Amino acid sequence: MSAGFVGVVVSDPSLQGHFTQVELRSLKAKFLSLKRDSGGHVTTKNLPGLMKKLRGLSDVVSEDDIAAFLSEVYTDADQDIEFESFLREYLNLQARVSSDQGASKSSSSSFLKSSTTTLLHNPNQAEKSSYVAHINSYLGDDPFLKKYLPMDPEGDDLFNLVRDGVVLCKLINLAVPGTIDERAINKKRVLNPWERNENHTLCLNSAKAIGCTVVNLGAQDLVEGRPHLVLGLISQIIKIQLLADLNLKKMPQLVEIFDDSRDIDEVLSLSPERLLLQWMNYHIKRAGYKKTINNFSSDIKDGEAYAYLIKALAPEYSSETSFETKDPTVRAKMVLEQADKLDCKRYLSPKDITEGSPNLNLAFVAQIFQHRNGLTTDTKQINLTQSASRDDIILSREERTFRMWINSLGIATYVNNLFEDVRNGWVLLEVLDKVSPGSVNWKIATKPPIKMPFRKLENCNQVIKIGKQLKFSLVNLAGNDIVQGNKKLIVALLWQLMRFNILQLLNKLRFHSQGSQGKEITDADILSWANNKVKASGRNSRIESFKEKNLSSGIFFLELLSAVQPRVVNWKVVSKGIEDDEKKLNATYIISIARKLGCSVFLLPDDIIEVNQKMTLTLTASIMYWSLQKPQQPETSEQPEPSYVASDAASDIASEDAASPMAPSEGEEVNSFCL
Repeated sequence: MSAGFVGVVVSDPSLQGHFTQVELRSLKAKFLSLKRDSGGHVTTKNLPGLMKKLRGLSDVVSEDDIAAFLSEVYTDADQDIEFESFLREYLNLQARVSSDQGASKSSSSSFLKSSTTTLLHNPNQAEKSSYVAHINSYLGDDPFLKKYLPMDPEGDDLFNLVRDGVVLCKLINLAVPGTIDERAINKKRVLNPWERNENHTLCLNSAKAIGCTVVNLGAQDLVEGRPHLVLGLISQIIKIQLLADLNLKKMPQLVEIFDDSRDIDEVLSLSPERLLLQWMNYHIKRAGYKKTINNFSSDIKDGEAYAYLIKALAPEYSSETSFETKDPTVRAKMVLEQADKLDCKRYLSPKDITEGSPNLNLAFVAQIFQHRNGLTTDTKQINLTQSASRDDIILSREERTFRMWINSLGIATYVNNLFEDVRNGWVLLEVLDKVSPGSVNWKIATKPPIKMPFRKLENCNQVIKIGKQLKFSLVNLAGNDIVQGNKKLIVALLWQLMRFNILQLLNKLRFHSQGSQGKEITDADILSWANNKVKASGRNSRIESFKEKNLSSGIFFLELLSAVQPRVVNWKVVSKGIEDDEKKLNATYIISIARKLGCSVFLLPDDIIEVNQKMTLTLTASIMYWSLQKPQQPETSEQPEPSYVASDAASDIASEDAASPMAPSEGEEVNSFCL
């Protein structure tokens, strides 16, 4: 790899992903200039002057503010600050400024956006204690973790335990079962630094795949146990777990909390947080509460809404005293005592209610919902969901894939329901601006909320116009198809956007492709690369296309992963992939191993088993992208022969000291592919 090609290399791929090479070169030049002018040292003392001049900070924050911010992280004013630390704190400052500017505005964006992108450096003790109690409760019987649990909620046990990455991977599987194949987790009693890094890379890529926002968060942050970042990630994972049933597909009974004037499409597009607020308002209104709750912070500080919620859901535990008292702290204490009788786990204190802790109060209401939602149990009367056809199932999987991919790009809008959220065109414009910077004319775009229908059409028409400029195939797609929510046509557009992003990233590395000589990489090039890589490793598997039925066994992908990173695959746990259950085991293992390497993929095991051509291409491309960024090493013929055994998966997973993948060579990067 030539120096001219590498450009400015950042060891943390999630950090590098926030900057273009042009931006990195500019920032590096300014940083080195300051370093020279300051006698070879950049410290907290001399950095604010430079940061004050950077994009997004000039005119909105003072040097004193920047100095105060840096002092939260670096207690020693004379401590040397390296370039990557400078980049990270620049992003953190941008997030802080953005948060402060938007604090006074009412936002309906998902709760998932707040915790990790607003990087406050003072960990919340109440939240930490709550999350520790949650982990102790839900993972206390885990075969591997039980020797480390329960943790002390008052100490630093949590931040020490997360350093190995196992508990975070387990927590993700608790939130969305089956996300991580536990055979891919390094679970030896003592992990080396590379194994820890692999676990955290697997964790972060899996967190993105379930809907977490992990902007500004890298594997090294978790290895170091940085409190504010650890708590931000755990908060999101726990919320996903607690709000897993808060959607109309899983719980159609929720339709009864809406009046007939609400359009069903509008209801479907609501985030879990908004649904929970709607559910709470529905019940407290029935119980006689006159106000409307718009958030889980200031609106619930006096505890009255909780008192009415208990009255509506569990009148047998309600007390008139909780309505009569004038002291919010007394009322909050009584509410928690009443909730205890509903078997709700108490992860918050009266003080958390009266101070309006948004994360803890949202979790508290979600627990009440789980234990007693007060909705009808007669699902026969609810015709919202019908039996889904095969096409509907595939569309649903693709909706999830594209939604998670969009959210991983770090755009401002969080997508809750893809087909509804793209209909005003704004999200698609944000995505286009990410994958093709400068392509969007924001002067003629209208930001939500959009009341005038023609403004939505204008946004969507610009999306189509840009798509044509990027040479997308849009013969049967018009702006109005997006506005009307034509699912198949929207998926066709999004696939081309994702594919464009894939090829764009690979083309940046095209000089690595033998004989490419600068030409654009195609699907055929990706296929050829994969076949050649497997062949060079000494194996005979070969595919003719990304829709080849033989791919359903998973063997080709496992051999490809093994070819790009020797011994990353533990062949003892791989089956022949003949029976359906064997294919399922292999497919889940493939996805987790790819994420463990550093590939950010969003497909599901069924996409491999059913050989979804789009998804098999993206999986292969992500492995190719990761491989091409590695320092090139001579091919070795000393590959362990694959031994396909239909082994007992349970015993394999339970083995703590199973063979771990070979650690990356020194200096090797673990890269994240935006896919």
